[in-house]
Amino acid sequence: MAFWDGRAAAKENIRLFEPAKTWRRYADEVDATTGETKERGSGRAIDGFLLNGLNATNLLLLTGAGSSFCVANAAASKLKVKTAPGLADLWEAAKVGMGTAAFDAVLGIIPNGTKITDIEKLLTQCKLYVALYGDADANGKLVAEFIVKAEAAILARVDFVDAETDLVAHQGILRKLARRGVRKPRTKLFTTNYDLAFEYAARLQRFVVIDGFSHAVPPVFDRSHFGLDIVRRDNAKDAPDYLDSVVQLFKLHGSIDWRRTATEIIRARGAEGKPVLIYPRDSKYQEAFEPPYLDMMSAFQTALREPDTTLLVAGFSFNDSHLAQPVLAALESNMSFRLVVCDPVFVDQALIDADPLKVESDASKNEFHRKLFRLVQTGDERVMLLNGRFEDLALALPDLVAETERERHAMRVKALRDATSGAGGAKP
Repeated sequence: MAFWDGRAAAKENIRLFEPAKTWRRYADEVDATTGETKERGSGRAIDGFLLNGLNATNLLLLTGAGSSFCVANAAASKLKVKTAPGLADLWEAAKVGMGTAAFDAVLGIIPNGTKITDIEKLLTQCKLYVALYGDADANGKLVAEFIVKAEAAILARVDFVDAETDLVAHQGILRKLARRGVRKPRTKLFTTNYDLAFEYAARLQRFVVIDGFSHAVPPVFDRSHFGLDIVRRDNAKDAPDYLDSVVQLFKLHGSIDWRRTATEIIRARGAEGKPVLIYPRDSKYQEAFEPPYLDMMSAFQTALREPDTTLLVAGFSFNDSHLAQPVLAALESNMSFRLVVCDPVFVDQALIDADPLKVESDASKNEFHRKLFRLVQTGDERVMLLNGRFEDLALALPDLVAETERERHAMRVKALRDATSGAGGAKP
């Protein structure tokens, strides 16, 4: 748990955007000689805003690919893939899956294909090519074959999480977001990732995840399950108690362990059936409004309109307009809506070092980021922009509730099993 041992140091990574002072560091600036505070940091403002946000009636988290880059597998892991992929990794996986010669041939068939370097754009063009010209001739067959093999390679490449994966950041953020008053609505986690990081992080802590699937074997998707909750029934009491540490998980673009059979969608890793994923291509906007993604999108849009709602965004780049637009719409129409966006792209460190008043970075190329900057600059106190990574936000979030006895028991059991396994005993 060294990640958490470095809590104070990790907070140094976070900066707060303020129109007057631009990006202000979390910690106070102290005179090295006298020890006196030269300038107060943004820590108090950040802590206060986050504390109020976590105490909101409705709490939401939106994450994307950036939340998985802190995931780590040991060298001895049985998984072939050790790290989360970026778009460049998916490009290489598709190339290897197809074979270099055939991959280059596909680039030669697609108009201006040799100039494409983005897997999302390539798959988009391939889909359009097959739609326009069909797959009857040799070129069409090759492009259609590439789509199938590229999607299979992507599915394999994003399968990088299992029970042995280090998920300390995900565990930390789950602990802080899920342990709220049980009478409040459950925290809702929305992610575009296909991987199982949140599921395994919840499992490690014995948290309960409501993800729209039944408790049958195999679990079957039914949108009505999002309306269910988990309670503990005691015969000595008249009314049941809500179980603590329960979250709702909405996988907006599908999951590596979802499969579509002839009649239903099941959750079973590696099972037969068509994978239920929105692959990286421009048509994901349209696909997001088909079942079961439509149920996830509907839940997201509904949650944003609820009064007294806080949305935390970390590891999500706002490049998916079908998710970014509802957030902006909520800022326009929901006066009790609060937004925290934590992204490492906000600050170009080289520019900041040269001129602390500069804010130009890759974020300025994103229209949604520009609009968020403008809101803060015009005095919208409902928006907080932080420069930092997913794991930095996980550390910065305050603890609302002390560690429960249930969590301590789970850690004791895990330690006992680890010790038994390390001593040569049978692994449970």
